[in-house]
Amino acid sequence: MSALAEDLTYTVTYLEMAARPTRPSAPRPALPVTLLRCDSPSVRFYRYLYASVGDAWIWFERRLMPTEDLAAILEHPGVSIHVLYLAGEPVGYFELDRSEQPGFDLAYFGLVPEATGKRLGPWLLDQAIHQAFDEGAALLRVNTCTLDSPKALPMYQRAGFVPVRQVERTIPNPHRRMAELPRPNRWIEI
Repeated sequence: MSALAEDLTYTVTYLEMAARPTRPSAPRPALPVTLLRCDSPSVRFYRYLYASVGDAWIWFERRLMPTEDLAAILEHPGVSIHVLYLAGEPVGYFELDRSEQPGFDLAYFGLVPEATGKRLGPWLLDQAIHQAFDEGAALLRVNTCTLDSPKALPMYQRAGFVPVRQVERTIPNPHRRMAELPRPNRWIEI
């Protein structure tokens, strides 16, 4: 096993959209997709989505977050989770956060690796954008970083988001922190 780096350095790009796009929306995929709002999802289901979508991109914050803190976010009336299903299986989601005004945050957005390359991403992003503006957003914010998919930043820009700033960050390697977490016992004695 190779040694894990002590720190990770990456660049975060913050983007904004000040009005609903006037460009044509991405076409609905010619696949059996359903998009459902999941009101107050359980922490377990949310962590499943978060890990399934974010593992490849080092999403770690909410995996390390105490359960009570994450539950409070998921139960907040200003937060909504929208889950994309393909043939009945959850394959992606977006999270809108209205709690920090002015504007909304597209706090999380993504697909599981098996769902990429099927033109689901642009359509799901358009659904998130339209949902935010349908609910009255005057401004929609999103950020991505160099640890995310290299397709993320160009896709956000094609959708109409404009970069407003970039910040370089260095953090303790989250893989080291996650390796220290206890693993749940998968065996249940009856």
